[in-house]
Amino acid sequence: MEQFSSKLLEDAIQSFQGLPGVGRKTATRMVLHLLKLDKSQVENFAQSLHKLRLEIQYCTQCHNLSDQPICNICADQKRDATIICVVEDVRDVMAIENTQQYKGVYHVLGGKISPMDGIGPTDLFIETLVDKVNGGIIKEVILAMSTTMEGETTSFYLYKKIQDASITISTIARGISFGDELEYADELTLGRSILQRTPYENTLAKQ
Repeated sequence: MEQFSSKLLEDAIQSFQGLPGVGRKTATRMVLHLLKLDKSQVENFAQSLHKLRLEIQYCTQCHNLSDQPICNICADQKRDATIICVVEDVRDVMAIENTQQYKGVYHVLGGKISPMDGIGPTDLFIETLVDKVNGGIIKEVILAMSTTMEGETTSFYLYKKIQDASITISTIARGISFGDELEYADELTLGRSILQRTPYENTLAKQ
């Protein structure tokens, strides 16, 4: 490992290396770039990260990231609150919102069922979804899980939990190939998958 003349530089590089997908060379470029900026710019950068970590919270209704107890999506009266799109995490919300094709609300599970990783149903926000469905307001639940084995398992588990409710249970169309995560799908494909969603029961018949 290369050695630096500054311990401060070394510590900063190691901090950036802790970010996903950032190797030592990339971390070094980032730190050296920061050193070229005005001190005020670096201070604003540091303060924004500090404020983010201290003040960010989860929406009490959908579990999405929010500045307030209720996120802007749930608070938007123009959204159709009778349709819930169930996703694994907040990155999926961002991906779907970028398509500008969905006008309902969301429910973020906080992950997917994965016994290999020690994640079971009780580790996810599943019961709060069931409570919403049983509340009598919801007309449709869209299962927008990733097309991985874990995603399919999670979708089936959710279907079994809410299938007796008098609602439509649908899933996004298979424009996204098996094994894909929603966040990596292009906006056009993802947008079409949502608009062309199909009854979840149809997927069971093909299995």
